[in-house]
Amino acid sequence: MAEVLLFHHVQGQTPGFHAFADELRQAGHTVHTPDLFDGRTFGSIDEGVAYAESVGFDEIVERGVRAADGLPAELVYAGFSLGVLPAQKLAQTRPGAKGALLFHSCVPASAFGAWPTGLPVQIHGMDADPYFVGEGDVDAARELAATTRGAAELFLYPGAGHLFADASVPDYDEEAAKLLTERVLAFLAEA
Repeated sequence: MAEVLLFHHVQGQTPGFHAFADELRQAGHTVHTPDLFDGRTFGSIDEGVAYAESVGFDEIVERGVRAADGLPAELVYAGFSLGVLPAQKLAQTRPGAKGALLFHSCVPASAFGAWPTGLPVQIHGMDADPYFVGEGDVDAARELAATTRGAAELFLYPGAGHLFADASVPDYDEEAAKLLTERVLAFLAEA
């Protein structure tokens, strides 16, 4: 079974985020869910972004990096949207990574150096998501998939929801979330 460090999205540790983590735990995986927002949750993406901007995105990423301190090196790093930033940084820079799961977001690998040779990654997003597609994350995901020699898989789901895998927010899409979870569990079984 895999050990996963899972970072929440910009609305914080919502009930849907916890439910997703619990689903991975029920499959036998160890899942760590550090709180990058000190217990705060937000009712909308805009409210969460305003908070993250007030703290500073670099500080949010560093909180995620510090959350890995004391954990084994052999982790799968995962993140929902904003949580992709620390997850991707750790996957690319912390030795021993077993894989990465990037939900609703992806930044160019060059943001953190080169993608480690052979490190498997899954990227999940909706094909009409105004953030994932409209802000260029899908382009970064496609570039990563094209340059990792088969280590990266990009999954695009039909729809415009951003946080579609979180059952507690309006963007939730049950069918897409179920397929995402199946793919994630298959990935973790191989990690």
